[in-house]
Amino acid sequence: MSLFKVFDIAGSGMTAQSVRMNTTASNIANANTVSSSIDQVYRGRHPVFAAELAEARRQQDAGSGVKVLGIVESDAPPTVEYAPNHPLADENGYVYKPNVNIMEEMANMISASRSYETNVQTADAAKQMLMRTLRMGQAS
Repeated sequence: MSLFKVFDIAGSGMTAQSVRMNTTASNIANANTVSSSIDQVYRGRHPVFAAELAEARRQQDAGSGVKVLGIVESDAPPTVEYAPNHPLADENGYVYKPNVNIMEEMANMISASRSYETNVQTADAAKQMLMRTLRMGQAS
């Protein structure tokens, strides 16, 4: 595998983790919102990733990148709370809260951040290796 391919793989990993961090941030930002309808309540979102193995097999390379297939909404039920005095309460006195667990989202954010950082370090290591290779051809 070419060292240049490392940049493509690390870049796709950084892009994927960036999408993951953005969706997690959106989930955290909307965790305490309320709605008067179960249809309008915010639902947690999560990215779906896949390895780009078909591309790697076609090129006969050992490495493959990451592809973001899309973002899906959680199908977990929202939280229903009886709050008859709330201005957004429905006719039965209920408000609906998102199906977002702050602790899970924070753990997800930490994991995404560390994965992003690892991809940055991988790209930096490849860059250093290329620079050392170029310096080998220089006269002392």
